[in-house]
Amino acid sequence: MNAARPLDGLKVLVTGGSRGVGAAIVRRLVAEGAFPIIHYSSSMSHAESLLREIGGRGVLVRGDLSEEKAAERVWAEAVKATGRIDALVNNAGMRTEIAIDADMDDWRAAWRKEFQVNLFSAMDLSALAIRHFREIGGGRIINVSSVTAHRGYSGDTIAYGATKAALSNATKTIARNFAAEKIYSMAIAPGWISTEMGIAAAPSYGGEEAVLRGIPTGRMASPEEIAEMVAFTLRPSQIAMTGSTLDANNGTYAR
Repeated sequence: MNAARPLDGLKVLVTGGSRGVGAAIVRRLVAEGAFPIIHYSSSMSHAESLLREIGGRGVLVRGDLSEEKAAERVWAEAVKATGRIDALVNNAGMRTEIAIDADMDDWRAAWRKEFQVNLFSAMDLSALAIRHFREIGGGRIINVSSVTAHRGYSGDTIAYGATKAALSNATKTIARNFAAEKIYSMAIAPGWISTEMGIAAAPSYGGEEAVLRGIPTGRMASPEEIAEMVAFTLRPSQIAMTGSTLDANNGTYAR
């Protein structure tokens, strides 16, 4: 393994890869030698800008993961563009707020869309990845979960925490059942991250200052910190941690 480029030659599909944590993951992968397949939904300008930033060392695939069969199309396009995929990073996600006393049609719609994006599409991609990895001799699935998977969340965001809890559980199940085939699965569980999504959520918790007062380190995690953890889990040397969930919550929740 090249110490300076431990992911040299690895082809990695990153969902939600055009902005925020996803873009930071893409930059880190390129820095460590990997070739990213950058999935985006609607932010074509961000995706194209990111591809230029990394010197064109990657490809773009588009797909709205809130659509039932979008994951299959994304996977097919990614394989067609690169010939093989060595790892999948399920980073795409959404967070909605729906009050407990909301109209029941709105309640159900919010839950279904959040599960479709955060869980169902991720699992569709994971199933396709496992089949592909069996053909090429192994691979990795990294799921970006959340601290909310372990401690719960606010009353208006029950669906988000539920999707992330299911994603973390699926990570463990994949690891237990497919490690013998050299298919490894790990999860990262961030707390507050300094992204557009994180900042946008702060007013629901009393504002950014109130959020920071509740974090022992007094700061949110940076997207780059999460990206570094993702890259670490993809290193060929990191096999023993399969099935693990790595926490990154600045001390807000200890397990």
